[in-house]
Amino acid sequence: MNLPKDFVTYTSVLFGPQRWERFMHACEEPAPVSVRLNPWKTDNEVLFPHQQPIPWCKEGYWLPQRPNFTLDPLFHAGAYYVQEAGSLFLDHVLRTHVKTPVSVLDLCAAPGGKSTLMRAALPEGAVLVSNEVDRRRASILMENMQKQGHPDVLVTHNLPRDFQKTNLVFDVILTDVPCSGEGLFRRDENTINEWSLSNVHMCQKRQREILTDIWSCLRTGGLLIYSTCTFNTHENEENVRWICEELGAEILPVSIQPEWNITGSLLSGFEVPVYRFIPGATKSEGLFMAILRKISDGPTCATLPKSLRGQVKGTPLIHLLSDGIPLGEQKGKEVIPTTAQALSLATSPNAYPHVELSLEEARRYLHRESFILPADAPRGFVIVTYQKHPLGFMKNLGDRANNLYPKNWAIKKLV
Repeated sequence: MNLPKDFVTYTSVLFGPQRWERFMHACEEPAPVSVRLNPWKTDNEVLFPHQQPIPWCKEGYWLPQRPNFTLDPLFHAGAYYVQEAGSLFLDHVLRTHVKTPVSVLDLCAAPGGKSTLMRAALPEGAVLVSNEVDRRRASILMENMQKQGHPDVLVTHNLPRDFQKTNLVFDVILTDVPCSGEGLFRRDENTINEWSLSNVHMCQKRQREILTDIWSCLRTGGLLIYSTCTFNTHENEENVRWICEELGAEILPVSIQPEWNITGSLLSGFEVPVYRFIPGATKSEGLFMAILRKISDGPTCATLPKSLRGQVKGTPLIHLLSDGIPLGEQKGKEVIPTTAQALSLATSPNAYPHVELSLEEARRYLHRESFILPADAPRGFVIVTYQKHPLGFMKNLGDRANNLYPKNWAIKKLV
């Protein structure tokens, strides 16, 4: 791997000789493959042969090799999410510090890995606002949240400063901030090509602007979870120190086990609990995470989870893209699925009959092909399933069945 010279000079000193040598060796190896099962659709089932539990995430597993996820209907059904093992540490953080229903904001949420994890780890009764600034990425986020199928999720498309102008206040805010991406070098060569010291400092400045914009939306005593997928201390420890000193916060610990091989702070004199995942030490890509409690003056109460949906919908500044799971619309004797895909993938019961497909049929359905359903299949709108997991709607006309799978979700090739 041809790493930038400035990155090598800085990071080799930051890591120290032994950690740097292990890191460089890991960069020449394939990235570990990991998934997180969706507890709303699976019950810790063995979906993959030889899956190995990830100790810091209840539903997380390493896989011995990378299957073709695109051709697996269970992936499209939302039975699991392909997610980097280090980011699954968020599950352990939430289960440690969040015990009651809360209002939560995932500020920089696309493509949705941490948001889907949060919804699974949060207590029942919590409500999550999953936000993305970029409109195209927000559509991907909405797709992934709908595949998970939980009703208590709202997807929004807003800048951080938009939230600052509202009366919305949250118990927990996740800021998985845009960063220089050093922790993804092994997985994404583009991050290497785009890296520079000037970009590192630009990211640090942008991260502080994001944190400043959203700080007033966190109640006093609420949790800010700060994370990046980079290694340098400018975007990590220095920003955490800045949050504590300038915004007003204290750092909270979580318990970890030695065999997890999670690294603490690499900044000299910064003796506080932060968590680093470094390839060669931990079986993951690069990640940094810190948990902070707001101690500065501000709102003492958050928006109650039960009223959060109404407040978000009633705030003109908020661009709401998805509001939980919509209902069907009654027209004569037929119930019309108004936003079909979200409704079909919901974990809550609905009135539509299910028709089971074979693996070949399921793949053809995901490819948006039309085909004839079995003769005993009910007429009208039906939800087609694979291994009893819903995939989406078809309208069965008898001599044919119209495929209603969203065009922008369809898989491109079947080989």
